[in-house]
Amino acid sequence: MKTLVVVQARMGSSRLPGKVLLPLAGRPLLERMLQRLQGARLRFDLCVATSTAVEDEPIRQLCQRIGVPVVGGHPTDLLERHLLAAERLGADVVVKVPSDCPLIDPAVVDEVLGYFAHNRERFDFVTNLHPPTWPDGNDVEVMSRSVLSLAAKEARRPFEREHTTPFIWDNPQRFRIGNVRWRDGRDLSKTHRFTVDYAEDYQFITRVYEELCTAEKPLFSLGQILELLERKPELARLNARFSGHSWHLAQLADLRSVSLGQRGLEWHGQKMLAR
Repeated sequence: MKTLVVVQARMGSSRLPGKVLLPLAGRPLLERMLQRLQGARLRFDLCVATSTAVEDEPIRQLCQRIGVPVVGGHPTDLLERHLLAAERLGADVVVKVPSDCPLIDPAVVDEVLGYFAHNRERFDFVTNLHPPTWPDGNDVEVMSRSVLSLAAKEARRPFEREHTTPFIWDNPQRFRIGNVRWRDGRDLSKTHRFTVDYAEDYQFITRVYEELCTAEKPLFSLGQILELLERKPELARLNARFSGHSWHLAQLADLRSVSLGQRGLEWHGQKMLAR
């Protein structure tokens, strides 16, 4: 089974234009993030899914320079873009990782992919976002290509197309959904923001890299980041006002208006099962 990690990236951003190529410890932010993904222990192929727009040519050039395959697709239909990447690169399993997560921990990627691999007979889709417990910016969503293809065929609402996976996790009666929680029981999803969407986020990420990234050891762990914030809490305050702001949390808030019983969900520790 061929697993493909797809990093969705484009230059357009209403809040922080060109954020994926902003400098980060001497390299473009996107390159730093791809470097962290390549630090995962489990085997998978990696690609960047950008758009066909002229403005995204710098992303294609970066990928060519560092030897990462790149696929161009629709500017805002990320569901179509992920399926296109899966088809062109012959993937059986597709992993969605946003490009604004330059602090993503390779160990988190290993944990979510490993959980999916060991439970292939039980789940169509495994995520660590429903509900989220990891610090925001460690987003990993895994699905079979057949499920992705079905979503691409049937999803109609704009946010389903733009965010790739809502059609799947909003239909638990059709798809078997697993959720990987943080093992130690903590929930830092609303208090620790490690993603890049605003200038303050970029300031925070830059400071973390300045503190922890070295030429000899460019990769650092989630635990090291949390230890750093314990020692220097002023760093966390740089983007604290945006903590808890994310598209998937907003969508989950809408889903909470419908009872779990009505939606046919069961919670079993790390996983969410559709009856």
